[in-house]
Amino acid sequence: MDLKSQKRVAADILGSGVNRIRIDPEMLEDVSKAITREDIRYHISTGAISAKPEKGISRGRLHKKAEQKKKGRRTGHGHRSGSKGARMGKKEAWMRKIRAIRDELKKMREKRDIDSSEYRKLYRQVKGNLFHSRRHLREHVERVAKR
Repeated sequence: MDLKSQKRVAADILGSGVNRIRIDPEMLEDVSKAITREDIRYHISTGAISAKPEKGISRGRLHKKAEQKKKGRRTGHGHRSGSKGARMGKKEAWMRKIRAIRDELKKMREKRDIDSSEYRKLYRQVKGNLFHSRRHLREHVERVAKR
């Protein structure tokens, strides 16, 4: 019993490949008698002919990797491509640093750790790239206060 032509027509109607067409083993006799496209459509509607679902590619591994990256894993030297400047531009890094340090300066002035004249002096030093972090700024102020 050759069902090649029936499978080919069914594949065309269902819009799938021939290898995905499944014919119910109990209905083989009836399906083999189907000649026209109309006959094939009838068998599809009764469920004698159906298409197997498409096989997808599992994204589970990818989701797991994304979870790890969210936690900050997988970011070592071996996982980096591109230069240091490509990962974060010089200007962006500067803006992030300067905003943090200026924020720290404002907090210090509000807490009265420094007065306005000291604030102005330190502000200019910050702009001149004297300090490289909030901590560095705090340590400098403490050192100066001890004198």
